[in-house]
Amino acid sequence: MSDKFNAMVIDTVDGKPKGIFRELSLADLPDHDVLVEIQFSTLNYKDGLAVSGKGRIARRMPLVAGIDLAGTVVESRSPLWKTGDRVVVNGFGLSETEWGGFSRYQRLKPEWLMKLPEAFSFEQAMAIGTAGYTAALCVDALERWGAIKPGVGEVLVTGAAGGVGSVAISLLATKGYNVTASTGRPETHDYLGSLGATGFIDRASLTEKGGPLQKERWSGAVDSVGSTTLANVLSQTNYGGAVAACGLAGGADLPATVLPHILRGVALLGVDSVMAPMSLRQQAWQTLASTLNPDHLAAITTVEPMSRLPELAEAIIGGQIRGRVVIDVTR
Repeated sequence: MSDKFNAMVIDTVDGKPKGIFRELSLADLPDHDVLVEIQFSTLNYKDGLAVSGKGRIARRMPLVAGIDLAGTVVESRSPLWKTGDRVVVNGFGLSETEWGGFSRYQRLKPEWLMKLPEAFSFEQAMAIGTAGYTAALCVDALERWGAIKPGVGEVLVTGAAGGVGSVAISLLATKGYNVTASTGRPETHDYLGSLGATGFIDRASLTEKGGPLQKERWSGAVDSVGSTTLANVLSQTNYGGAVAACGLAGGADLPATVLPHILRGVALLGVDSVMAPMSLRQQAWQTLASTLNPDHLAAITTVEPMSRLPELAEAIIGGQIRGRVVIDVTR
């Protein structure tokens, strides 16, 4: 085990938080009970904001960035984990208040770790990452609510070409739902169709302010955009339908009215991936293990070295990333 390794650290640069590469040692890591040798992390929108300095994600500094990691336990003071265990961590404040996954090694609290399903390699686990795990949380939430049925009506996915959207489409289509993808990039239609989307809608039609009650169309939706897009989706959702909201790529505001909720019984289901209880996490990963098409996962995934994080961060917040980017922390 090497005592020296590179990590992407969020620190103050010219008075602002920004990601910089720094050499660390095991002694620099937090004093938590489980030491994990990380194989892969992943690039999420939140990671892009943190590394680029264009969003204040880290609440204390210095802090290793990266909200996801997958690897092997090499030391443990906890009875819950032993050397050799294959684990995955999503959220729990990593890259915000806790040191994260853009590092060769990390010390973590035992309650943050989850056993990686045998169905997935470390690379596949990070191809899924928080984005894919969040998509599974959204699909599970819609199914628990009972608003969507395979083969009946349309289920809308906004931000379709992104990480959450891509996995959501694959999961929903494999389960037999009719999926419509919202995207502003016509060149992604073939890609989204290969994941199972059977209909397309220009995202511009959802970003323009519309009436509080529009023509009913969606039996359910997965929304990672927020703002006016979410308001329009709610106003177009069928009576008794539901929308699982998990992101704010289009803004944190919600310029909507209560009318879809009190006149059509539309449910807005908030989905949190950061502090979700372990029972929901395990169910989401089981959904992924049983439903996610491995060919779809491979099609939406690229693997990049950690050394490219600065430019990749700019690309993801600029909307130039399609699907999922796995970060190889060994390079």
